[in-house]
Amino acid sequence: MGLSSLTFPFGDDIRWFTAQAPQVLPTQPLKDWLLSEGSLTQKLKLCCDQFEVIVLGEQWITADPREWHGPEQQLWLREVLLQLDGTPWVFARTLMSPQLLQQQQQLEQLGQRPLGELLFSDLNFVAGDIDICHIEAPSSVNDLASALKQTASTTLWGRRRHFSYQQHPLIVAEVFLPAAEAAIKRT
Repeated sequence: MGLSSLTFPFGDDIRWFTAQAPQVLPTQPLKDWLLSEGSLTQKLKLCCDQFEVIVLGEQWITADPREWHGPEQQLWLREVLLQLDGTPWVFARTLMSPQLLQQQQQLEQLGQRPLGELLFSDLNFVAGDIDICHIEAPSSVNDLASALKQTASTTLWGRRRHFSYQQHPLIVAEVFLPAAEAAIKRT
């Protein structure tokens, strides 16, 4: 991957809208993937023989009020690629409060383990609303797709899910890269 010339983090310029009152949504079957209430990790694993998490970066960042609505000033950021059979399908961006990391220290030490498995196996994590985004170039995520040798001929689509753990928030955003969109359309 030619990611060395790009700067982490990648997803800080994404703008979201609520899935309950969407401005516009893609056609099926991608629409179903965006609005799916279940674990995206599980859904992706059904589409491949080998599933991998590639960590792009993790660090503390200053909370951006366009992305985070809580009182926290600092957040833990994790950005990864979800790769199926050697091809990156999804760019994922996770934001967590310091209080959540204190209670769930395993979140800061996930490494190459998928976050989705933890979120959907621990009943203390409560899934909330889904937001949607459509990303048009120029953007950092489009640059990331290009560096992965994936050309976005149209808009990239993504979803963001709000979770809580004992009232401590966590946000997981997942953007479908061009390879994923092409494969999903073939199903």
